[in-house]
Amino acid sequence: MTPAFPVPRSATAPPPFPSRFSGASVLVTGAGSGLGRALALGFAAEGASLTLAGRGREALEETAALIGAAGTGAAVSPTDVSDPAAVGRLVARAVERFGSLDVAVNNAGVFRGGAPLTELSDADWATLFDVNVTGVFHCLREEIALMRAQPSGGAIVNIASNLGAHRRFPGLAGYIASKAAVSALTRAAALDHAAEGVRINAVSPGPADTAMSLRPGESPADRAERMKAQSPLGRVSSTEEIVAAVLHLASPAASSTIGADLVVDGGAAA
Repeated sequence: MTPAFPVPRSATAPPPFPSRFSGASVLVTGAGSGLGRALALGFAAEGASLTLAGRGREALEETAALIGAAGTGAAVSPTDVSDPAAVGRLVARAVERFGSLDVAVNNAGVFRGGAPLTELSDADWATLFDVNVTGVFHCLREEIALMRAQPSGGAIVNIASNLGAHRRFPGLAGYIASKAAVSALTRAAALDHAAEGVRINAVSPGPADTAMSLRPGESPADRAERMKAQSPLGRVSSTEEIVAAVLHLASPAASSTIGADLVVDGGAAA
């Protein structure tokens, strides 16, 4: 199958200008804050209609309000990605609202770390894998099943991390293992479903300009000083730089890019 993406099938009014995602239906998990919110706004700025998923309705509605100001449609769907039934409902709502699911970005994730492996609790280990790995699996399974039945196919981008398959640090064993699993899962799923018109790739960010990259008690100014020594680029990545990588992989310009894991970390894992 050769996808004819994007196909304008949105139930909402067309965006005010043509773009790579004009008329496309896009799902973003973890869209209530940080990188997820930036991703949603990035797709909205290029004409997409958004389904926003995350645990907190209030945060998602804040993202939707920002998207509304940009003139594109957004549907809010509070979802725990570790719950397979909830993920099934999420994908069904996206299609019900916008008529298709053309792009999905599986961004929802959690961070636990700061201590050696022997001090990692069963609860933290379970949370890391329930959300970061099993949550991505649940999303992939539902998204692929829907996309491969569409004439246009679809594109999926998973958010992994430069910590995992690409780089390691002491005290982060559980998080590293979970994100390495996302990278491997992305490649395996991509091979399974490329012939069905579903392209699957990953982006592995390093420290970005979000709260997650701040150490306990650290200010953005403190982080900036730390990154001068830790990153070849000398700074954290902006959310816009990571969003640009995701939008490229989701776009028709990357139509033969399958199973890639694009590292965006200022050269730290080079």
